[in-house]
Amino acid sequence: MRMDRGQNTGGLMSSAGLVRYFDAEDSNAIQIDPKTVIATGVMIGILVQLLTFAA
Repeated sequence: MRMDRGQNTGGLMSSAGLVRYFDAEDSNAIQIDPKTVIATGVMIGILVQLLTFAA
């Protein structure tokens, strides 16, 4: 499929607002280390497996 030079697909324009939204950092926001999030997810998964096995 060939696109003409004057044709705008809107791909970058439609995502520009999201990029600005996700780039904004709030100094009052809670800062969580990504390793903590992964470790918590793994621990919850192990807990669910143990509870399933025990039931």
